[in-house]
Amino acid sequence: MQKDSSKHTYFMQMAIDLAAANLKNGSGGPFGAVIVKNGVVVGKGSNQVTSTNDPTAHAEVVAIRDACKNLHTYQLEDCEVYASCEPCPMCLGAIYWSRAKKLYFAADREDAAEAGFDDSYIYQQVPLMPEKRDINSVQLMKPQAVKVFKQWIESEQKIKY
Repeated sequence: MQKDSSKHTYFMQMAIDLAAANLKNGSGGPFGAVIVKNGVVVGKGSNQVTSTNDPTAHAEVVAIRDACKNLHTYQLEDCEVYASCEPCPMCLGAIYWSRAKKLYFAADREDAAEAGFDDSYIYQQVPLMPEKRDINSVQLMKPQAVKVFKQWIESEQKIKY
């Protein structure tokens, strides 16, 4: 494989190229991502929100799903994520849940906001208590849900993640 800095440039360019190609094919927004393990691309994704009518089909999520399918695992502990833009809160959460070891990104959230993809509102909402968020959140049936968690804790069949 190439020297470390050229390796990063290579994979980041691949993510940026996926974003640019997405503009041409009209599948979604101008975002691309690749997942790399031991110097090999194991997952790719571009934004598919509008073509799939799926608000979660961001480039990073699509790439994570692709990598997990290709690697037959639900965790990407030894993988690196290359994203054409700083991930939104949802994608950042998915990257954390995937256990990827490192994230590289090109454009930042301010660049995305200038292009009409402003996620600052979500960043402001996340730290608020549920009752303070703009989306009306009502907690219901907590004891019944906690009972299921207790069953999970006691289960010998669970697969921890």
